[in-house]
Amino acid sequence: MPGVTHDDAPPLADLMPWSVAPLRLGREWPAAPDAASLKARWDTLMKAAGPERAALFRPSRARTPHTAVGQLPGIAAGTERLARASGPCPEPVRVLRAPFDEQWLLPDHRLIDAARPELWRVADARQVFVVETPDASDPLLATSLLPLFGPGRVRPLYRRPGGAEPNLAPGLLDHLAARLGSRPDPLDVLAWTITVTTAVTTASGRGPGTPVVPLTSDPGLWEHGVRLGRRALWLLRRDGERPKLPGGRRPYVRAPLPPRPLVLRYDRDEEVLHVDEGRISPVPPEAWDAPAGGERVLERWFAARTAEGEPGTLAAIRPAGWPQAWTSELLELITVLALLAEVRAARAGFTVSDPVTAADLRAAGVLPVPRPARAPASVLDGREEGPEGQLALL
Repeated sequence: MPGVTHDDAPPLADLMPWSVAPLRLGREWPAAPDAASLKARWDTLMKAAGPERAALFRPSRARTPHTAVGQLPGIAAGTERLARASGPCPEPVRVLRAPFDEQWLLPDHRLIDAARPELWRVADARQVFVVETPDASDPLLATSLLPLFGPGRVRPLYRRPGGAEPNLAPGLLDHLAARLGSRPDPLDVLAWTITVTTAVTTASGRGPGTPVVPLTSDPGLWEHGVRLGRRALWLLRRDGERPKLPGGRRPYVRAPLPPRPLVLRYDRDEEVLHVDEGRISPVPPEAWDAPAGGERVLERWFAARTAEGEPGTLAAIRPAGWPQAWTSELLELITVLALLAEVRAARAGFTVSDPVTAADLRAAGVLPVPRPARAPASVLDGREEGPEGQLALL
């Protein structure tokens, strides 16, 4: 990358200093590709009692039916010990279960080993969660939903609800404004970060795969990088107008999918995705080959919806057939993966000149980041119920 070396570029951990470890469910059954199954699983758990309820729950070291925990921030759910709970099912919420895989979660603190309440406190329509991944080609993913996968850290764009207090190194926006001639907003910085961090990972000295973010003082280059990054963010977050491929390239169901499909295969020559005897086309090779975590995204997405849970467990409660909503989601996922491949190709030749280096940021007093910037902000906007209905003390 002309004009900057990996060792000159500031680490993402300094530019977005507050991070949280990924959520850890501890058991699979509180998450599912459809909300109806989650409600049925909850009803089954509530009808069981004693040892049967404990067995269905699948206890861990962090959670048993007798664990006392409070509500998740912003969520209405019971707080009595699960062993004697009888309340209604908490309303499932949409989450990102795996890269590019939107599913549903029962948002009950009693069911989740490590729910990371600090993330729930800042989750709203304006929030963007940045997730570090082990993929060298795409070290960052961004989502508007709470991410339920690791192993990388989760970095919210904002430290408070409502898009307040960006999770950026104090003084970074001012320094960039002075170098670029205009002040970027936090989403611009994130868009730039998505563009360049995808193209560059660290060399020796900071550990393999640790993301770094080359910055620039070239206004034209900055604008180009931000434009690419905003396109990627729009596709990753899937907010606003739904993405579409150009006419003639849009995937359609050419032969109906069966009630319970089991096999997914791809015909590269015909650009056809076979779902048993069902057919979807055209499916660009870039969409089929899109990887995440060493697997094809489409294969893992399909496997999550066709896997059979162990008989007698809550995870075995699944849809009797293939919901129409899954077909719609599959078509949109194919579209997103194909369009992201175009963005990735545009980023492949992206180079950074006129760098703003880590040494520049240290000289300007932006780095090192003050310790409070690495800790969560105090968010006391709402009352949170603690165990057994007590008021939680924050």
